[in-house]
Amino acid sequence: MTAQLTFAAPRRAKPSRHLADLTMAERRAAVAELGEKPFRADQLSRHYFERLTSDVGQMTDLPAAARDRLAMLLPDLLTPVREITCDGGTTRKTLWKLFDGSLVESVLMRYPDRVTMCVSSQAGCGMNCPFCATGQAGLTRNMSTAEIVEQVVSGARSLARGEVPGGPGRVSNVVFMGMGEPMANYKAVVGAVRRLVDPSPDGLGISARGITVSTVGLVPAMEKLAGEGLPVTLALSLHAPDDELRDTLVPVNTRWKVAEVLDAAWAYAAKTKRRVSIEYALIKDINDQEWRADLLGRLIKGKLVHVNLIPLNPTPGSKWTASRPEDERAFVRRLESHGVAVTVRDTRGREIDGACGQLAASST
Repeated sequence: MTAQLTFAAPRRAKPSRHLADLTMAERRAAVAELGEKPFRADQLSRHYFERLTSDVGQMTDLPAAARDRLAMLLPDLLTPVREITCDGGTTRKTLWKLFDGSLVESVLMRYPDRVTMCVSSQAGCGMNCPFCATGQAGLTRNMSTAEIVEQVVSGARSLARGEVPGGPGRVSNVVFMGMGEPMANYKAVVGAVRRLVDPSPDGLGISARGITVSTVGLVPAMEKLAGEGLPVTLALSLHAPDDELRDTLVPVNTRWKVAEVLDAAWAYAAKTKRRVSIEYALIKDINDQEWRADLLGRLIKGKLVHVNLIPLNPTPGSKWTASRPEDERAFVRRLESHGVAVTVRDTRGREIDGACGQLAASST
């Protein structure tokens, strides 16, 4: 099967410029353009990234006359449309509407030892993977750096206010595994990562080791990311170890084959000293055969790698569904026999349309 590959988002109006789109130097210049002293950018940044507020009315250290002008750097970017929860309220999925009506999703997952935010980087996705709800919807547009960051700030705000069971907390991990292909929106995603890891007042101060950026295997972007000086985890959505099947499951494989994608992953690991995560959605009778586990094991054994097996969260009306438990267990055993570290992902969110894109699809 040969699928049309789409990498460029359609040209559309851009969201308003936001503080989080800018470096600190750019923020100071923007504040100066508004007729204010550059140090006001530091104050504004501290309110947004540290105190987690966009309400200039609460920023009493700013002159009252300056607040309306400075508010231009804190426009509303995301409007909540719907929120659904499970796991006693510790898993919270939010559907957001962007300024142009596009819909995206984020998920907050609180565990005893960490809080993980799963964020979207595009409205829709152009990678056309047939088992993915977002891929079925197609690509609407790239998200801005600030639209990506605001998903995390919103989650951090809910935690700080004690709105998530477990008491006040903070976001410790961010995974770019929501809607979209992060590496197809490279500039905005790297900008968002920098805002997430830069210490306050420049950013949120999350450890780079707590950030995971996923890709279906856009090799040039993977190679570029290795040189950014950001020791984030790279997650490669492989889903098949052989080109014949991967051409169908991940159509970008018709451009960059398994061997080339894995070479780029190993180069990333060598440059960053960070273990690569191989994401593999187990699909009943499609990619869950033991011989495929053996092939995958032979391809990756001895590398700085970990396999994350994902029981497929089926989308409504889809022919694709999760593997049988006994086939999942056999797949794990075969990988482990090659000395490969492997875990099966926690299936949180299944009862709340947890697969990315499902909530947006059901709301259009």
